[in-house]
Amino acid sequence: MASASAMGIAATGSTWGGKVLAANHLPDPQSVLDGISISQYVRADYRDLYGMSDDKPIWDSSKDWIRTVDWEKVRSELAGTTVRFAIGAADTESAAEGLVPFEALSGIKVELVPIPDDSFYDKALAEFISGNASFDALQFFSPWLGDFAAPGFLYPLQDFADKWKLPLDDFYDTYRLNYGYFNGQMYGIPFDCDIQMVHLRKGYVEQVLGGPIDKANSVPTYDELIRLSGELNKVEPGVSGVGLMAAPGFWSTYTWEHIAAQAGMMLFDENWEPIFNGDAGMKGLEIILELAKNANEGHAGAGWPENRAAWLGGQVATNISWQDSGTQAMRPDQSQIVDDFVTIYEPRISGGRFAPPNIAGSTSCVSASAQNPEGAFLMLGFLTTASIMAMNEANANGVAPGYKSVLENENLQAVSQPAKVWGDSLHHAWCSPRLPGAFPIEQAIGNEINRAVVGQISSKEALDNAAAAVKQIMSSNGFYQGNDPVDYAQAAPGLYVGEGKDLPF
Repeated sequence: MASASAMGIAATGSTWGGKVLAANHLPDPQSVLDGISISQYVRADYRDLYGMSDDKPIWDSSKDWIRTVDWEKVRSELAGTTVRFAIGAADTESAAEGLVPFEALSGIKVELVPIPDDSFYDKALAEFISGNASFDALQFFSPWLGDFAAPGFLYPLQDFADKWKLPLDDFYDTYRLNYGYFNGQMYGIPFDCDIQMVHLRKGYVEQVLGGPIDKANSVPTYDELIRLSGELNKVEPGVSGVGLMAAPGFWSTYTWEHIAAQAGMMLFDENWEPIFNGDAGMKGLEIILELAKNANEGHAGAGWPENRAAWLGGQVATNISWQDSGTQAMRPDQSQIVDDFVTIYEPRISGGRFAPPNIAGSTSCVSASAQNPEGAFLMLGFLTTASIMAMNEANANGVAPGYKSVLENENLQAVSQPAKVWGDSLHHAWCSPRLPGAFPIEQAIGNEINRAVVGQISSKEALDNAAAAVKQIMSSNGFYQGNDPVDYAQAAPGLYVGEGKDLPF
């Protein structure tokens, strides 16, 4: 998981120089593409650690868009134009470096529009409302897609995707549908493609289990995780049985959605009425309260930064978190638990389903008022291409690939411990709908769940309060008035993609 505006990778040793040359003096595209390589982009210490090299590719070049698109055609149509790209201020320098090869390939100049990271949503929304946004393109937190697409702030991308043959079929369905489409129209290219997973410390867990961990069967249910975390809570002073993110707001929502999805929970019915306060939602919250008895100190105030620090610092024996808790735990400069952990298949709940949660992530979009929408699309296609996303994963920087051809690549799996289970799981993923008001909805639910976690109110009160608050937020965003801003039938295919599929284990 990375910040909503994170750029991901920048070349470690750029060879393209500074300013883009005139169209007829641009470098040969193949020479630029040859430089977008493991040896140039992946950290040297990580290459040495895992024996990574250019002759062991971690992507499929036949699916890697930057290696299949006709750059001469791009140049003939768009060289000399400019794209304005909104970027979190903290990422401006790395973004500039990472876009040098795109400028060399396309002849398109990129001007960065820095926006303070802590006000990105508000600033972007204000510019959209003005009707004259200062940017052509932006990358943002994927749950905001409904806020930006429903009012018409985003440019439809399907025609560009067809013209330039973007390999949409290589994205896992959950990312393509939820990060790319809104009301049946394509508005985004998936960027940071997250999933939440369960991670175990091998030494502690094998000590309690009395043998090696089976990724599918050692912790088959959440009941077993509750029991196991209770035992693990006793194994060593300073080590808690389970790491939980239960801070107020969306952190608690994400943890609850993760677990409740396994019980069959859906947030809404086909009329967009909140139904998450039913039996499945209650089951998820009750499991959280049981796990909390064995959780890390301060879990009721813990979000991602605190959870990441506790996991990588060896302070929890199991962890419910994002996939990069597995990749980053492999890297000695980031982790104190290298070689002593494993990521497992999602535990199940009796009467529920296998529904690994696609939660958070970010997407790449073009402004409806863009002066150069096609150039913006091409730039975003470059940034989200399979090879660059694969090397983000190899660098363990938290910007996650959503491509089948990447996560199913055996060379990539060798440098990303969760990748095999992660890729298998995505064929069954659960995801919340991209709605106007998604962020206040997540905040409202999580605030009530946190109150239950700290013992202020009961589980039933928490979810009933949350349902009432969500109903009010939905109403204020135009629902229940005869012309909902989101067609449920269009959203439904992405909410759970595992129906009727065989389990991967």
